[in-house]
Amino acid sequence: MSTPRAEHVFIFSFDGGKPSVMQQCYMPTLQRLLKEGAGTWAARTVFPSITLVSHTSMLTGVLPKTHKIDWNDWKPEKGVVGVPTVFAIAKKAKKSTALFAGKEKFAHLYQPKSLNAFAVPEYSAKIVAETAAGYIRANKPNLCFIHFADSDGAGHSKGWGSPEQIQAFADEDKALAIVLEAIKKAGISKESAVILTADHGGHAKTHGTASDEDMLIPWIAFGAGIRRGVTLTDPVSTCDTATTALALLGVEAPAAWDGKPVREALF
Repeated sequence: MSTPRAEHVFIFSFDGGKPSVMQQCYMPTLQRLLKEGAGTWAARTVFPSITLVSHTSMLTGVLPKTHKIDWNDWKPEKGVVGVPTVFAIAKKAKKSTALFAGKEKFAHLYQPKSLNAFAVPEYSAKIVAETAAGYIRANKPNLCFIHFADSDGAGHSKGWGSPEQIQAFADEDKALAIVLEAIKKAGISKESAVILTADHGGHAKTHGTASDEDMLIPWIAFGAGIRRGVTLTDPVSTCDTATTALALLGVEAPAAWDGKPVREALF
């Protein structure tokens, strides 16, 4: 344990968050956090660039060859991921944890006793945000992950960069604002850090390749322990998200993790 930079860390994932599309969208809340925090539109996810594989790397700090999640659906017979999640590490350090998602497959990351709260209330980002907001106001978790699925659904049905997906990202920005308001009402804004990212991009109506269209993701941090007004220039990987969250909380990440703290963003 080291001195915490933040008492609370909130990780938001915009599913299918292709930077070149998100930059076209009306996302005033995200844009404000980017302007006032530290960020890049050129972070990279893992290959294959698909939801469960990528989110597992995001939340375990290791590459797919280590976490061994190679499927992309809810398969209860497969059990839970076999390497420690960021939630399990945080719990060992006596931190409270929560996960709210729009897809059932996130149950593969729900290791026993690793989460104080786990919920997949509905696909809708608004419902996910409202569920998370209620929990945050009541419980003030130290580490909380929130997943917005609408943008991925719109990408698959109508295409990446379609008007429908652009609207989905705008709706997710409103969902982000709902959660940030809950953090404020809980009285923990000054002690909280926020990380905004994505699991993959996309092209046409799909994703999963090693092309930049699918591999590039945003990575934005704001709040306690985060430098202000910084454009990140060092490489950032989705594996760095878990490690950075632990660094903000003052918790040491496993030495074997592939991810490293995004030092350029941190005080």
